[in-house]
Amino acid sequence: MKMRVRLTFPQELIKEPVIFTMAKQFNVMPNIRRARVTETVGEMVLELEGEDASLQEGVRFLKAKGIEVELIEGDIIE
Repeated sequence: MKMRVRLTFPQELIKEPVIFTMAKQFNVMPNIRRARVTETVGEMVLELEGEDASLQEGVRFLKAKGIEVELIEGDIIE
């Protein structure tokens, strides 16, 4: 299954390997489609691929870290 998301990172997480950690922990393959990082904010559009349950857990992980997650192209998430 594939899902596209737009992520907005708070300043304190810009330099943290959050995407790598999510990918390893939940067996999700991220494909960066677009990214913009400044000193104060990070924005990224990702295509995530994996099992449905893994994708859901990965997104919950990102949200728990304080990252704003917005679905793109009508994808559905809890």
